[in-house]
Amino acid sequence: MDPKRLFDFLAASPSCYHAVQALSDRLTQEGYTQLHEADAWTLTAGGKYFVTRNGSSLIAFRVPAGEIAGFMMTAAHGDSPAFKIKENAELPDGNYLRLSVEKYGGMLCAPWLDRPLSVAGRVLVSEGDKLSVKLVDLKDPCAIIPNVAIHMNRNANDGMSYNAAVDMLPVWMSSEKGSYRAAVAKAAGVAEDAIVTGDLFLYDPQKGVSLGEYISAPRLDDLQCAFSSLTAFLAAGESRSIPVCCIFDNEEVGSETKQGAASTFLYDTLTRLCAALGMDGSEYRRLVAGSFLVSCDNAHAVHPNHGEFADRNHTARMNGGVVIKYNANQRYTSDAVSAGIFRRICESAGVPVQYYANRADMPGGSTLGNISNTQVSLNAVDIGLAQLAMHSPFETAGAADTASLVKALTAFFEHSLVAERDGVYRFL
Repeated sequence: MDPKRLFDFLAASPSCYHAVQALSDRLTQEGYTQLHEADAWTLTAGGKYFVTRNGSSLIAFRVPAGEIAGFMMTAAHGDSPAFKIKENAELPDGNYLRLSVEKYGGMLCAPWLDRPLSVAGRVLVSEGDKLSVKLVDLKDPCAIIPNVAIHMNRNANDGMSYNAAVDMLPVWMSSEKGSYRAAVAKAAGVAEDAIVTGDLFLYDPQKGVSLGEYISAPRLDDLQCAFSSLTAFLAAGESRSIPVCCIFDNEEVGSETKQGAASTFLYDTLTRLCAALGMDGSEYRRLVAGSFLVSCDNAHAVHPNHGEFADRNHTARMNGGVVIKYNANQRYTSDAVSAGIFRRICESAGVPVQYYANRADMPGGSTLGNISNTQVSLNAVDIGLAQLAMHSPFETAGAADTASLVKALTAFFEHSLVAERDGVYRFL
């Protein structure tokens, strides 16, 4: 797969709001009808639909023409660690205009220093008797977080602790008070006094680059999986199951929001889908029992300079195919059943599979599968693509792995699963 397609999507997605807009535009181009949670839903066999929540989460699905066996679902997330710009952002001091920011998610701070940055997100705008959201992207570099010179900090290379309230404040491109707010208003295409509030973030505007066997780009975690899952969803042929592609927000801060994986968004969508097709609660639960979720969030590749951080028998390498992730405490939702089912699908598609687990003496992160299962309980596996420098503003992954994930998930969407009884499963 040409990495340019992924790079174009990343460039169009400087924030989670832009990512969902880009995905929505793609679905609309492919003939999908947008549903709205505030409306009554009328669905038809063979119909193609999607719904968004908060402009930052999206669920797309197709209704099979015949009998429905269950749901085959993927979940990825559209947010990435970044610096969120505070409401009263401008900090003038006579020499500079700095912006007040705070960390969103668990991030590597050092790579943000001395990097030209831009601003993107959304603003809420007053339009007569209505309030409406407008996306904002300044696109060009307009801020920088400057390092302290080695001459003034001789210990800079001996380990540095960064205080987000001191060390990570960006310098705005103009020292003139009010220039930041004016730039945001211009990008939104509205008068300054029309802006009520906003959710704006710093981001790296550099486009992705190819490095031979590898690719480097901003926001690979987790837009690489979001791109791959929607690409597979659109490419897949029909099966007996309803294919569902989910993109959630706020994974990087715990998912416990109205639009996160811990919210009712997936449950609400699936139950409303079933009700619109004339199914009752019992039929919904029957379908869920024969359903499957692939939680797609990137995995840690073994580091070339620090192999000691990896578990010796569970190392993932870039260009090694799809990574199945395990954790005994269920920070990843994979178990013998779910991993085995997904491994069988990958084998049928000719996609190589790797296995990842944290060292037993090192805590790891969590992701979407176990969290979404609190609302919709079903067999689920956590997978991803191997990458370096996770939670850096510029990350590195394998050039061949996007195609591997698309191939695996396309095969996944083309399967249907039947739970003959607890512990016995059959593909249709």
